[in-house]
Amino acid sequence: QVHLVESGGGSVQPGGSLTLSCAVSGATYKICMGWFRQAPGKEREGVAGLYTGRDSRYYGDSVKGRFTISQDNAKKTLYLQMNNLKPEDTAMYYCAAAYRYCSSAYLPASAEFNYWGQGTHVTVSS
Repeated sequence: QVHLVESGGGSVQPGGSLTLSCAVSGATYKICMGWFRQAPGKEREGVAGLYTGRDSRYYGDSVKGRFTISQDNAKKTLYLQMNNLKPEDTAMYYCAAAYRYCSSAYLPASAEFNYWGQGTHVTVSS
């Protein structure tokens, strides 16, 4: 099994930047690792994803050009660099893992991810 722990959430002004981290424990061979977010009253949204062992990254339309997903294999950590943050980015952010394939053009639905972190909240306001 896989264990995930997020950190790095907080409050930031519009236009600011924030980096989220997700420490990963367990088997990570051929796993899709992703970031999701959910605001009150809204559906859980796929933000970004990558497939371990490949330099291929997926981004949701609402964050393209602003967010960057990356991994450090030595540290077994997943990152989400968020730039030019907007109020609509306010949400609880979760890292997740699935024994599924993903690519720059495809991210499985949230229901297909078996492992989830506890979440870290991001607030963007002035």
